[in-house]
Amino acid sequence: MNTVQITTHFDEAPVDPGRMEALVQAICERFELSDATVSVGIVDDAEITELNERFLNHEGTTDSLSFDLSDDQAAGGPRVLDLIVNGQMALRQAAERGHSGEAELALYVTHGLLHQLGFGDQTPEQARKMHETEDEILQHLGYGLVYNGDPKRRPVE
Repeated sequence: MNTVQITTHFDEAPVDPGRMEALVQAICERFELSDATVSVGIVDDAEITELNERFLNHEGTTDSLSFDLSDDQAAGGPRVLDLIVNGQMALRQAAERGHSGEAELALYVTHGLLHQLGFGDQTPEQARKMHETEDEILQHLGYGLVYNGDPKRRPVE
């Protein structure tokens, strides 16, 4: 059984903790991740900017950060995954793209977790596969077509 912990540092975060936990559990189940601890921290622009600079040496804000904090994954130990998502950005992007802030935030959580499960987005083909998987998961859980539903986000053919 997986453990999911959700912490909100952004009061206006568009989150239903039960639904967010169900999302994380569904992704873990789909990719056969068991006995894991997944923490989700929902923050604002200022906090994620500071974390992005401190841990990745990247300037500016971002939608999500994800870290594998597992002690000894190579020895088959339990996974400990830490996701930090930007609730303030989710509200802005959702308003611009015409869907709910909760759906946008769910996209950020899904994206970060997929990175920790081996998905990449460095090449166009990797990005296409990752975004299709995100939307498949989000549609299945009732969030709708979030990434590819927005023409501005669709990959160029």
